Amino acid sequence: MQNSIRDLRAETGMSQRELAEVLQVSRQTINSIETGRYDPSLPLAIAIARHFRRSVEEIFHAD
Repeated sequence: MQNSIRDLRAETGMSQRELAEVLQVSRQTINSIETGRYDPSLPLAIAIARHFRRSVEEIFHAD
């Protein structure tokens, strides 16, 4: 699954660590999601979408 988290972080000037702290996950989790090695749980995907004020569908895309 592709996603636009890296681009959204860049737009807001957030580091992976800062986003991880907001979402209460590890920086490695954010890195794994961004690189497509890990698909987030539904609650985490919703939390990411809410943080960036986007829909889940806008952030996560089918391959």
